[in-house]
Amino acid sequence: MTKEVQGAATVDLLPQMRQIVTSMTFPVSMHWSAYDLKYIRPIKWLIALFGNTVIPFEITNVTTGNETRGHRFLGNSATVSAPADYEETLLSQFVVADASKRKAAILTQIEEIEAVENWKIPVDEDLLEEVNNLVEYPTVLHGTFDETYLELPEEVLVTTMKEHQRYFPVVDDASKLRPYFITVRNGNHENLETVAKGNEKVLRARLSDADFFYQEDLKITIDEAVAKLNNIVFHEKLGTLTEKMVRVKKVALIIAEQLQMTEAQKAKIARAADIYKFDLVTNLVGEFPELQGIMGEKYALLQGEDAEVATAIREHYMPTSADGELPQSDIGALLAVADKLETLTGFFCVNIVPTGSADPFSLRRSALGIMRIIQAKNWDIQLLSVLADTVEIERAEGLNTLPSEEVFEQVELFLQNRLRAILSDQQIRHDIIDAVVSTGSNVVPELIERAELLNKNRDAEWFRPTMEALARVINISKKHQGDITVNPGLFENESEQQLFDAVQKLKHDYPTLIIVDRLRAFAALRTAIDAYFENTLVMSDDEVVRNNRLALLFELASFIKEFAQIEEINVK
Repeated sequence: MTKEVQGAATVDLLPQMRQIVTSMTFPVSMHWSAYDLKYIRPIKWLIALFGNTVIPFEITNVTTGNETRGHRFLGNSATVSAPADYEETLLSQFVVADASKRKAAILTQIEEIEAVENWKIPVDEDLLEEVNNLVEYPTVLHGTFDETYLELPEEVLVTTMKEHQRYFPVVDDASKLRPYFITVRNGNHENLETVAKGNEKVLRARLSDADFFYQEDLKITIDEAVAKLNNIVFHEKLGTLTEKMVRVKKVALIIAEQLQMTEAQKAKIARAADIYKFDLVTNLVGEFPELQGIMGEKYALLQGEDAEVATAIREHYMPTSADGELPQSDIGALLAVADKLETLTGFFCVNIVPTGSADPFSLRRSALGIMRIIQAKNWDIQLLSVLADTVEIERAEGLNTLPSEEVFEQVELFLQNRLRAILSDQQIRHDIIDAVVSTGSNVVPELIERAELLNKNRDAEWFRPTMEALARVINISKKHQGDITVNPGLFENESEQQLFDAVQKLKHDYPTLIIVDRLRAFAALRTAIDAYFENTLVMSDDEVVRNNRLALLFELASFIKEFAQIEEINVK
C-alpha cells in the first residue's frame, strides 16, 4: 500500500523545534520555578528564525524572538536580523559563538606567550576543551607563583593548577615545571595585570594548603596509615578497606602461582597487597583525590619501600578509563587484575549488578580493564579457575547473598561480554566473535589471537570450503555417544584410513603448534575430510561401524571446537 503525504510549508513545521529542545537530556539537569522542564540551565531568551521570520513557540513562559544578549559584562542586547548574521552579531557583543574559533584563539595566544617569554606550555587537550567551553570571549594571560613550591612533587603542582584552577603549567626544555601558569579569561585585555594578581592569590592559597598537607603526611608511617584503613568502609555490604585488601592479596597470590612467578616476586606482591590503599587516609589525597596511587608511590619510596612495590601502588588503579593507560610493571598489572576481579566478584556476590546504563561502581570498566591488562601482558592465565577461587574467597568472608554457582556464571558472562566488546572494537565480525568466545576457553590472549586470525582470513579463497568441511565434522559428530576408541580394523575404505592418520598426526602435533599453525593444520585437513564424506556413509546400518566412524569424527571435532565453534561462522 502506498500512502501519499501532502507537503507542508516549512514555516509551519518549524515550531516542532520546541519538542526537540524540550526532549534534550543532559548528565546533570535542573528545573526552576514551577516549571516541569528539566534543562541544563534556566532559559532566559529564545531566538528562532527562518530567514527574517520569527518561528513562534514558547518554552517555560519564554517566547521566541530575534533578540539575543552578549557578554555578561562587555556586551548588550542585540537584534539578529537573519540566521546568517548570528555569529557576527554576537561577536559585536563580545561572544565568539563558534567553539572551534574560540579554541583557535586560545591556542594562538598561548603560542604568542611562548614566543615572547621563551616558555614551553604543554596543552592538555581535555583541559583545553573544558576551558574553551567555560568562556565566550577568550583572552589568555599568565601569572607566577613562589619558586619554593617547586619542592612539592610535580604531580601535586600540576593537579592543583589543572584540576582545581584550570591553569596550564609552564615547563622548561627538560619538561621541568617553572613557577608560572597560563589561564584564560572570559573577557578582553583590560586590567589583565589585576586579573593575574587575583589568580596568583588563589593559586598561592591552594599551594600553601598542598604544602601543609604534604608536610603533615610525611610525619605518618605506612603502617600507621594502613591501620586506619580498618575504620574506612569500602562498601556497607563488602566490609572495610582492610578486609578488601586481605581478599585481594589472596587473589593476587593465586594469579602469581598460575604465572609461576618467583618467590621474590610473590613477596613483593604480598607486600604491595598489604599496603596498596594506604595513601587514601593521607591529607593530600583527601584534598586531591585525583592523586590517589600517585602519592602512594611517592610516599612509599620516601619510606624505603621497594621500587616495584611502590610502582604497583600507583598502577593498580589503571586503566582509569575504557582506553586509559595500562600498568607497565608485572607486579602492578597483577595487583590491578586482582583488585578489579575481587571488586567485581564481591559486588556480584552481594547481588549488586550493573543494569542497563546504571553502573555506579564502574564494574564494566573493571572487567574491561582485566581483559585489556591480560591481553597486553599476554598472560596465560586460566581466568575461570582464578574466578572460581575468588568466588570461594568471597564466600569464606561471608559475602554470600547469591549462590556461588550463580555468581560464577554471572561474572563469567560479564567478563565474556567485555571480551566481546574488545573484539567488536577491533572490527571483528560478530559471528567470528561468537565462534571463538563460545569455546569455553578462558586464556584471553589466545581467544583474541584466534578471533583476529579468523577475521583476517575470512575473505581468503580457502576459508569458506575449510569452514564448511570443519562445521560438517562438528555437526555429524554430535550424534556420537559413549566412550568408544577408534578401531582402524573396522575401516572399509582408504579415505577412512587417510582421515584417521591425519587426525593422529594432528593429535600428536597440536599441543606444540602456535595459533596460526593450528588453523593451517585444519585447512590442510579439508581434502581428507571431503574425500572421507564422499566415500564414506557415516550413518551405516551396521551399528559397530557407525559408532566407529562417529568416534573418529568426534575425536577430530574436539580439536576443532577447542579452536572455535566453527559452525557459528557464517560463510554463506
